Amino acid sequence: MKHVLAVATLLLLGACSWGIKLDSAGRDVRVAWNDDVSQCRAVGSITVSVLDKVGPVRRGGLKVSDELEVMARNQAGSMPADTIKPVGPPRNGEQQWNAYVCGGNGARSPSRSQRAPESGVETYPIKDH
Repeated sequence: MKHVLAVATLLLLGACSWGIKLDSAGRDVRVAWNDDVSQCRAVGSITVSVLDKVGPVRRGGLKVSDELEVMARNQAGSMPADTIKPVGPPRNGEQQWNAYVCGGNGARSPSRSQRAPESGVETYPIKDH
């Protein structure tokens, strides 16, 4: 019985990130962590949420933040928006973002390193320098 419970717990923890993938619309959305978006046109706000703990076990903050960013980029791509900026830090697995259209205002487009590669493997910088 103990082994079944341990396996079930591992499966639940692993399942938290299954299915949260950057879609084709989200690939073209950049994140303006510290950039000025005053020259951009606001198109709406986005609130996304994921599980930040499973039972008594807290999930890693970086993993939760990455999943929130991916979900926000996917939603922004369907608005359509080409830039998102967080309103504040994640709290209890939830985060709010503002969505903008900046492309027509000379804003830089996502660099190659900020886009998801076509191979399906995704990496995200902790801080853009």
